[in-house]
Amino acid sequence: MDSMLTKKRVLLVEDDTFVSNIYQVKLEKEGFVVALATNGLEAIKQLESGSFDMVLLDIVMPYMDGIETLKKMKADSRWQRLPVILLTNLSEREKIEEALGIGANDYLIKSHFTPSEVIEKINALFKKTESAKM
Repeated sequence: MDSMLTKKRVLLVEDDTFVSNIYQVKLEKEGFVVALATNGLEAIKQLESGSFDMVLLDIVMPYMDGIETLKKMKADSRWQRLPVILLTNLSEREKIEEALGIGANDYLIKSHFTPSEVIEKINALFKKTESAKM
């Protein structure tokens, strides 16, 4: 089987380049194909131009924040079912609740998770969404 066909494509939406670089390197080492966006506007452009298996979405970003991005995604039939994991900071409890209500699948508090734990969460969500398709 061609391994290129099995690689999962992840859109990483994060305005902090230090954080996004760490996640990108870790994800690519784990065999994911990673595309980057630094804000919600870029994320929507990326979604329109490619197909992804999951979105890692920061909440606090310039131009269009994660909540607005998530609302746009869930309002568009092309992306409604796309799994979304929020990347958050500890102080964003209300925004996390709001985003989960809109349709985010899970969240990670960036300071509490190592990149390896993030990979575990991503893989667990892929397993969950794939078994739901069966």
